Amino acid sequence: MSETVRCWLVERDYYDEDLVTLVYATPNGQRHLTQQLSTALLMKSPPTAAKDVESDRLEPVTDDGTRRRYATEAERMIDRHDPDDHV
Repeated sequence: MSETVRCWLVERDYYDEDLVTLVYATPNGQRHLTQQLSTALLMKSPPTAAKDVESDRLEPVTDDGTRRRYATEAERMIDRHDPDDHV
């Protein structure tokens, strides 16, 4: 079993009225998990400020600018929200 890592919601994009992309990243912005979910699913189960993700599901963030942006946004989420807050 893989260890889990606390990741914070750092990005939310709406591609059309039925699909939302959520990006959760580690606090340092080094790794991330991207999920595409239907708006119907999100209405039933809203995203939380953080989630524990199995480390082997995380992808590296290769762009320095994106890494810094993710780290900044993760810090903001940590400061403003409890992990289980719906956001």
